[in-house]
This record gives sequence, C-alpha cells and structure tokens, in this order.
Amino acid sequence: MLKTLQTDSPDKQAELPRLEAGDHLSQPAFHELYSAMPPKFRAELIEGVVIVPSPLLTDHARLHSLVMAWLVQYDCATPGTWSLDNTSLLLPPDAEVQPDASLLIEPACGGQSHQECGYLASAPELIVEVASSSVSYDLHSKFRLYEQAGVKEYIVVVLREEQVRWFAANEQGKLAEVAADDDGIFRSRVFPGLWLNANALLFDRGADLLAMLQAGLATPEHAAFVASLRAKRGG
Repeated sequence: MLKTLQTDSPDKQAELPRLEAGDHLSQPAFHELYSAMPPKFRAELIEGVVIVPSPLLTDHARLHSLVMAWLVQYDCATPGTWSLDNTSLLLPPDAEVQPDASLLIEPACGGQSHQECGYLASAPELIVEVASSSVSYDLHSKFRLYEQAGVKEYIVVVLREEQVRWFAANEQGKLAEVAADDDGIFRSRVFPGLWLNANALLFDRGADLLAMLQAGLATPEHAAFVASLRAKRGG
C-alpha cells in the first residue's frame, strides 16, 4: 500500500508518496515515486513488485568494494568500457533495479546499452550482484529479469555459501552457468582479459585478485580487444 512521507522543512510539511515493499507498480510510476524519496532510501522494482533491501552488512560492503576495484582497474586499462557502481537500470514496463556493479562497452564502440535522461535504459553486457545466500532474488527473479533484458554475463557472489557463480548467455540468449577453467580462474567471454580469481575475492585477498587481473590484461587477447574498440570508435 502506498503511504505518505512528510518532509522536514520548517516552512511546509509537504506530503510525498512513499514506496512500500510489496507495492505493485509500473516502471514509470515507480521511477516517479522513487525520485521523490530521501537520498539514502533504496528500492528496486522487479516484475512489477517493489523490493526494499535490508540494511547492508559489512561483509557485503567489503566484497562490493573488491568487485568495484576489480572492474575499475579493467575499465581504466580498456578504453571503450565503463564500470558502474549501483547505477539505476530502467527496464520498462515493470522493472527498475540497481545492480551492485556493471561493466559495459560504450555505445560508440559497439556496446548494446544506451542512456535516457541520464539513466541506463538497456542492459549492460556484464552485471555483478553480491547476494547473502543462494535463495536470494538475485538468483531467481533478478536472474530472469537480466536474462530477458539481454545481459551477456552475470556474476553472483554468494556470501553465505562462499561461492562465485558465473553465468554466460548462450546462442539463444539464455544465461547458463559456466565453470572456472582448470586452473580455477574465471575468464570473461565478452571482455577479454577480465580474469577472476574467485577464492581471492571470497577470502579478501585483494592483492591476489588484482594480480590475476593484471595477468589477463597482459594477454594478446586483451590488446586485440582494445584495438578493436578503438577502431569502432574511429581512432
């Protein structure tokens, strides 16, 4: 049920619509109400239902920061890609979410995403979510949403089970789980050189995490990818 939220203004106690978990809304209606919420309020719309996440634990925040460090370093070494932290992703008619982390190819370099009014309005190539457990909606309703939206690779870091689950789109666009290579390293199929040491991520070994990424960035495949992005941009 939609309730109201009063402002703290001493001049006027204006009543604003308030989002509640379980509300059923369209994406445009959700976006209008969400934009009116206090800055620290977080909510998502998945399959037309409002989700209000629980407060974030330190373990979640720490893993999130390591994921961002991993993606930002790749971004900086790969002109034509962007890493994004908690950006809103608008997916009409019934979804608006904030992935924990994303990596995309810039549209000018052949990427699939685009912006509308400053918001990401179509799926990035890669999304990462940090989930408390394998029963989280990240592996269920969000999984379906990202698959339908055309995400090419989806990574879920499952805290409670200490797992990294990596999914890649097949020829039919369906996300299918892929295993790490024989050496235990995940290697992106969309972003050459994006190598992930899952154990280093899960057990807070940041130096090892970034060392493995640097090994991926030093490969000929990454150099060729950078050259192809530059060519698509036109120089």
